Amino acid sequence: MTHRNCGELAGDDVQAEADRPEGMHRRAVLKALGALGIGSVTFHRALAAGVGEGVMVTPELIAQAEWISGLELNDDERASISSALMRALSDFRQLRAVPVDYDVPPALTFLPDPDLRPAAEIRRNQAEPSDWHALERPASDEDLAFLPVTELASLIRSRKVSSIELTELYLDRLKRFDPMLKCVVTLTEETAREQAKRADAELAAGQYRGPLHGVPWGAKDLMAYPGYPTSWGAPPFKDQELDTKATVAARLEEAGAVMVAKLSLGALAMGDRWFGGRTNSPWDPRRGSSGSSAGSASAAAAGLVGFAIGSETLGSIVSPCRACGASGLRPTFGRVSRHGCMTLSWTMDKVGPIARSLEDCALILDAIHGTDGFDAGAVDQPFDWPPKVSLPKLRVGFFDDPERPADDRPELAILRELGVSLVPISLPDQYPTSSITLMLGTEAATVFDGLTRARITEGLNSWPITFRRGQFIPAVEYLRAARVRTLLMRAMADLMKTVDLYVCDADDLALTNLTGHPTAVLPFGMKEIDGRDGPGSITFTGRLYDETTLLAVASAFQLRSGDHLRRPPLEQFLAEFSPEDEDS
Repeated sequence: MTHRNCGELAGDDVQAEADRPEGMHRRAVLKALGALGIGSVTFHRALAAGVGEGVMVTPELIAQAEWISGLELNDDERASISSALMRALSDFRQLRAVPVDYDVPPALTFLPDPDLRPAAEIRRNQAEPSDWHALERPASDEDLAFLPVTELASLIRSRKVSSIELTELYLDRLKRFDPMLKCVVTLTEETAREQAKRADAELAAGQYRGPLHGVPWGAKDLMAYPGYPTSWGAPPFKDQELDTKATVAARLEEAGAVMVAKLSLGALAMGDRWFGGRTNSPWDPRRGSSGSSAGSASAAAAGLVGFAIGSETLGSIVSPCRACGASGLRPTFGRVSRHGCMTLSWTMDKVGPIARSLEDCALILDAIHGTDGFDAGAVDQPFDWPPKVSLPKLRVGFFDDPERPADDRPELAILRELGVSLVPISLPDQYPTSSITLMLGTEAATVFDGLTRARITEGLNSWPITFRRGQFIPAVEYLRAARVRTLLMRAMADLMKTVDLYVCDADDLALTNLTGHPTAVLPFGMKEIDGRDGPGSITFTGRLYDETTLLAVASAFQLRSGDHLRRPPLEQFLAEFSPEDEDS
């Protein structure tokens, strides 16, 4: 199936509006007023309501709409605005006639650190596990399936397990548990077997690409790969095939990893509901996995892949990792190229790994980071693993909690055991963080403007409301939010001068997604949810581009707690599972 791009949908909609002339003119006036920064949304609507086919935007028409907003203009201002709006109507029609595909970004680039300088001679595929140790093959296939990448790599390198053997194991598990978890969009069996056979041949010939060589992985299905659909989780794009290979997939291929599946995401990267149903948590299939990297977190936590790749704009790696008991890394904005991945927000989208341990995430980041010449937001900055970090020299921030004294908090006890210095901190609260996120909705409305104009809403979760709202955000207000975002970034930079990283309970998702800071999420403790045990979680947030220090502390914390080694009782749930009872 071939899908039209935004420009084509918009062009067709303009033609369709010839039968609804008032609608076209009203929307044009609304956009013109927004671009000029004139009045409120209510004022815009009131004025646009009086504009129909062949009706001039006159000073009198503007005057008639002033009362509803409390805006008072003089005669000269009304005359000036009416002339400007008539010129803008022509501009809008000409711009909408230009085809603009989904992968065309605006001529603007977000930089979380404006003073950043490019680093020289950045290299990938240099990382190794902190502790290479000889392993024997586990007694059972299930034990093998749940091993972290660090241990899978040891078995593959010593040729105690072949890549094709591991690939077939994960393909079988994906088929067995997907009816319950609904985490798979497309199995990439042919490609997986070809890549696994190549990995085994290279290993037999003494060519070793690194710790990801021969390890099966799954891609969130907003990442393009030739020969397979890239559905974005949404019905309008269900059969979409893109003749592009996402940079992250190409780099994992270069590292010798084996792609076994395209994994589910909530429709257009919202939540855990997609055209195949609801992706579920392996710790309780009665509950959703959260999203939008729903399938990536569910499959990684369930031992259906060696690791997965997800993406985050406002919580889409951290949130499903918390729900599914997986370990994940949302890297600094710009760390990983987004080329070949669906755009939701040009200034907030990030791509990162989801796995069974944070050291796994470090090995994966080493393979995928850096510029590629396609994503203008991608940068080259150093990343080193194993880390040469002295934990006793580090300052780790934490938030005071009147209901939980610092001496009684288990996470702080572990950090004390690691030898770090604990520093009480507070997040910047002088700016309206949630209001700044209107930038996300506005950018998403721009990306999918064609869907809005074509009145396509089925299977898009609550996006249609957001997309329509975005049509009414004036350019002045979007840029005002961007300027307040700059102030927020400066405040966060000041805070991060006082600590190397901080620990929290994912209370900072909106803030850190806006400022671009990296966050590691990991399972920590257990809690009862709806009568069943489920994983607790904790997050660490670090300085921009300093994933080395962030992961050094978070990985050491994880090894001390050991909670990432817990497994969900999948066989029990599968025995209880009934397709008729599922919430989809």
